Amino acid sequence: MKILRYIACAAAGSLLLAACQHPEVQIVDFDTFHPFSVKSADTFMENGELNPDVRMMDIGDEESDTKIAAATGQGIVKELLGSINSNSLIHIAGTYKGQDADGNPLTLSGKLLVPAKGPVKNLVIVSHFTIGANFECPSESFPLEGIIASKGYAVAIADYIGFGVTSHMVHPYMHTASTAQSVVDMALAVKPYLEHIGRAPESEKVILVGYSQGGSTTMAVMKLLQERYPTELPIEKVYAGGGPYDLNATFDLSMQEDITGIPCAIPMIVQGISVGEALDLDMADFFQPKLLENYEEWINSKKYTVGQINKLMGAKALHELMTEEGRDKSSSQTALLYKALLHNSTLNFQPRAHIYMFHSREDKTVPFVNALKAEQYFKHSNISFDFGEYGSHSMGALRFIFNVAKDL
Repeated sequence: MKILRYIACAAAGSLLLAACQHPEVQIVDFDTFHPFSVKSADTFMENGELNPDVRMMDIGDEESDTKIAAATGQGIVKELLGSINSNSLIHIAGTYKGQDADGNPLTLSGKLLVPAKGPVKNLVIVSHFTIGANFECPSESFPLEGIIASKGYAVAIADYIGFGVTSHMVHPYMHTASTAQSVVDMALAVKPYLEHIGRAPESEKVILVGYSQGGSTTMAVMKLLQERYPTELPIEKVYAGGGPYDLNATFDLSMQEDITGIPCAIPMIVQGISVGEALDLDMADFFQPKLLENYEEWINSKKYTVGQINKLMGAKALHELMTEEGRDKSSSQTALLYKALLHNSTLNFQPRAHIYMFHSREDKTVPFVNALKAEQYFKHSNISFDFGEYGSHSMGALRFIFNVAKDL
């Protein structure tokens, strides 16, 4: 063990000292998880409102953003404020040993959040929703899902390949195997780290949480843990919301209706799946001229949020974004992509733990057909479906986190 530096109150001993208003934090370097930033932050402000630094989903829907702002002031306070274990959280951003999409060693990053005081119940493994800018990644922000730590949990949130310390790389968007592995590798790294700093969870079982891209990734994480890490990270319960579990069904619906609720997902998926599956697809076969000319800057610079990218793209109609060949499943290149989408859908295993699955029927970003496909596929599994008129995809994200935090 190597003590690198102290932050806030000067004292020796544990990682956290509850006698301080904002407890002492010391960076402790271990073989598994290497912190590079440690700080404390309150979940709620003195007036009872959610910390404005908490990063909400940004997909550029102004109406949803307005509703979210109102819901934030009412819903979170109502559901969480009276039942939190620790308002102050310790944010530990660090690196760990992972691997790239080809299985080669790669240093990745993420954030671990722990309550400043009180026991830790479980390790919650979060797979985050779609982001565009690097400043949105967990290690650089106060992620929305991190508020779960206030209920007495340690929350681990990986940045994913292509964000954080690997922001120079292409994010293999919706490549479930590599993304799930990056999430699991972080969980494996922080588990002994929590033991070393005296904050080991009371339960050995982990809880999985994810919404949108994170919902699909969470299902892939569940499958990976069942198959390869059943004793290292046994699963207690899974919460999956608004996820694109069936990529082919999503593709088919978008092509049929000639529209997408999240334009930036088009270049993200085509490029991400190509990189993740080593397909070496030519983006010129898929993207219309404006998108082809600008996607490197819009997507790979990691400077723009999802909402900003959507506005820069300026279209939702598929024929304005994709070439005729790119929209034709019978073309050779699109056939390769379509086959890869099938391979990266997450309706391909039988869960052994209970799942709470949430989706808004009004969701236009991740079509409700994904929930229907999941309900059909998992009809014989131990799963609770919560499908209702819950508003837009962004509104669904907030309600989903409310429901998870309330249930925990």
